[in-house]
Amino acid sequence: MEKCNECIRCTVEQCRHHHNTKNYCTLDAIQVGTHETNPSMDQCTDCKSFNLK
Repeated sequence: MEKCNECIRCTVEQCRHHHNTKNYCTLDAIQVGTHETNPSMDQCTDCKSFNLK
């Protein structure tokens, strides 16, 4: 059975770390970063742990 980290909610089904049946990540921890010099809204942040299936 695939583990589920209920502390990390995620709806990105295209990620290798997304749980198969629940909207959670399977990693113990994730890295969050930004692609902006001065992020001012949530769209400026990224999950750096994303790995395409």
